[in-house]
This record gives sequence, C-alpha cells and structure tokens, in this order.
Amino acid sequence: MNAKKIILIAVAVLVLAGIIVGSILKSQSSVTKVATAKVTRQDLVSIVNGTGQIKPKTYVNIGATAFGRITHLYVKEGDHVKADQLVATVESEQPASAVEAQHATIASSKTDVDSFIAAERTAEANVEQAKADLEQKKFDYERALALYNEKLIAKQDYDAKKAAYDVSAATLQQRIAAVAQAKAQTLSAKGHVDQAVATLRGSDYNLGLTQSRAPFDALVTNVPVREGETVVLGIQNAEGSTLMTLADMSVITAEVKVDETDIVNVAIGQPADVTVDALPGRSFKGHVTQVGDQALLRTTGIATSQSTTGTEEAKDFKVVVTLDQPSDDLRPGLSTTAKITTAHKPNALNIPIQALVQRDVLTEKALFTNGGKPPTGVASASTSKPQLVQGVYVLQADSKNRNKLRVNFVPVATGVTGATDIEVLSGLKEGDEIVTGRYKILRALKSGTIVKKDNSVESADADKS
Repeated sequence: MNAKKIILIAVAVLVLAGIIVGSILKSQSSVTKVATAKVTRQDLVSIVNGTGQIKPKTYVNIGATAFGRITHLYVKEGDHVKADQLVATVESEQPASAVEAQHATIASSKTDVDSFIAAERTAEANVEQAKADLEQKKFDYERALALYNEKLIAKQDYDAKKAAYDVSAATLQQRIAAVAQAKAQTLSAKGHVDQAVATLRGSDYNLGLTQSRAPFDALVTNVPVREGETVVLGIQNAEGSTLMTLADMSVITAEVKVDETDIVNVAIGQPADVTVDALPGRSFKGHVTQVGDQALLRTTGIATSQSTTGTEEAKDFKVVVTLDQPSDDLRPGLSTTAKITTAHKPNALNIPIQALVQRDVLTEKALFTNGGKPPTGVASASTSKPQLVQGVYVLQADSKNRNKLRVNFVPVATGVTGATDIEVLSGLKEGDEIVTGRYKILRALKSGTIVKKDNSVESADADKS
C-alpha cells in the first residue's frame, strides 16, 4: 500500500469521525437538561408563622377612685406587688374627718342607749313598787268593805279606802305605760346607733377610695403619674385619671397575627415555639389558646367590620399562644414570633414543593404518546377549556431507546405541606424520580420530552440568578 492510499484512508476516517461527533453533539443539544429528585419518606412538619408581642393574660389599669392630690406612690415601674398591697394614696383629710365625726356620733348614741336602758330599768322598778302598793291598798279596801257591811265604820272611811285603791291601780297602769315608753326610747336610740354605724360604713368606703390597692399579684408595667399631681374621676364619656397599670405575669401569652391563607390550619391546642427579639437564642414552649374569628386589616390593625374604607388589602387573624413556663425576663410589649405546628406526619411520602405543576391530563397523554409533540390535528380540533390538575413529571426510560429518558406527567394528591416538601397521598411510590427544576424549564416542560439529568450546583445557581 502506497502513501497516497494511506492518506486517503486517514482523511476518510477523520471525516467519518467528524460526522459522528457532529451528529452526537446535535442530538445532545436538543435534549432538555432538568434537575431531578427521588420520592422519599421522612417526617413532615407543617408550621405557620405569626408575629406580634408579649401580653399578660390579665392586666388592669388602676384608675382614680377619688378626686384630689396624690400624696404617696408606693411602687414604681418594674416592681412586683402582692394582692391587696397598698400602691397609692390620694389626699384624705375630708373623708377621714367624716369617719372620726361618725365615730363620735356612734359613741354619743351608745351613751344615749345606756341612759335609756337605765331609765327603762327605773320604770320597771316603779312598776314593781306600784304593784306592791296596789296589793296593800287592795287589802285595805277589802277590810274596809267588810267593816262597812257590818256597819262598823263610817261610809266616809270606806270611801277613802276605795279611792286609795283606785288611785293605786291607776298609778300601776301609768308606770306600766312608762316602762313601754322607756323601751320605745331605748329601741329608738339603738336605731340611731345602727344608722350612725351604717353612715360610718359609707364614710369608711369613701376613705378607702383614697387608697389604691393591687387586686392580685402583679407586675407594675406603667406609672403615668407622679406624687403631687391631681387626679380626677371619670364622668360619662370623659375618661378618668389612670394611676398605674398592673399585669398578672403568672400567665403570659404571645398575641400574634397570622396570614389569612394560613389561619384555616390553626386550631386551639396546637403546640408552638415562641421566640422574643429581646432574648436571642431562647425559645419558649406554648400552645394555642385562642383563634380569632374577625379578620384584621394589615395596615391599620382594625377589624374589617369596623373599617369604613372599601379598598381591598391583605388581612390577618389574631392568634393567642399561652406560654407553658413563663419567665421573669419577659415584659409586656416585647416583639415576638410564634411558630405554630399545625400538622406532623412521621415517615410520610414526600416530594419537593417546586416539583408540582398544573397540567391537563388528556393533553399530556397525547404529548407523551407523540414524543412531546402535539399530534397532528389534535391542537386545532380541541376547543374545550383545559381541565388542569396537580401533578409532577416522572422520568421514564424511552420505550425505543432505553438509554434515553422521557418525562411523563402523573397526577398526584397531596397532604401536609412542610417548609420545602409536601406529602404525597397518591400517584407516586417511594423511589420514583421526578423533575424538580429548573423553574424556567419546568414551566414549559411537556410529557414525552427527552431530558437529561443535571443536578449540578452551578446550573441550579444560574437558574436562580
């Protein structure tokens, strides 16, 4: 074989190799690169976030109950007080003098009662004396009557004895009436004492209004007044002076707002983790104790039923989380975030959320049968509205070439939604490989399309950018 033939053969081989390489590159350029993931099982936790502030379950504003100048403030902001502890006093000279005067009136009335009781006893003694005198006069009268009937005494003597007897009987009745009068005067004097005691209770009440006491064990959260200031009572629509605000910190809640799209998943009793901006690195366990029924406008915070504007805007709902173990470090008004666990599914079949797409099942079947291209005449003939269902694209080996991969749309039913994954109830099995991206490709992907797996980090980052 001469050199010329060798050169021709080498050239032919190179041309053939170029043709083969070119065809391979051309075929690869038409293959769609996709990111994939396999259907796996893991624990799924659905969490709803809400932001708000720390609030005590019970708090009260201690208002002024008497008009006057503040004489003493016994506490300051941040102090802990016990139930019935004196926290503030208002000038009390007038009600205090009324109490002292009433005590004097009661003492005087009691003296009158003692005097009338003594008079009552004197009258009763006089009745006994009158009874004895009447008894004596009766004996005298009976002897005189017997002597007079025997004509042994003159009628004048008889009449004198009878008159003495009648006078003694009248005297007894008079003294009995005096006893009744004395008893009536005693009862009247006792009534005056009872009246004075009742008036004293009113005076004591008025004096007590000048003293403010804690209704329960609490933390002083606000003292807007100072000693020497004059406080007033509330009258009709005019609000009275507030001395201080007390919060019962034995039960602490996190009052947060939850987006309207998440509120349907929140229920009373669900566990929650509460974090406070002022206490980084710490988390407080709690549970949902209240779920609001009234939607709140996000911009103003007022209820939609009270809003006078007709504009549509995002809405929130109030959710109250009660902390299981309150801490002394917590203060009312601290900004907080609550992560409420609305569902927990152990060992659930799950897929990445971004793998879900909406497609028409009949159209996807036709595309898969025709290798990713619409069948001739199908697109123009179909005029009905697509019936979109939720599903994913599953990788399947090509029936003609097992080395090629095609995607096929499979409808799925979903359940609990986690942070990045979602539960699959039907349609897939563990180990199935599905398309998860890229987003731009997945948005336009069709069943039957030939794809190539590309899970490189560089490609994912380029797609995000």
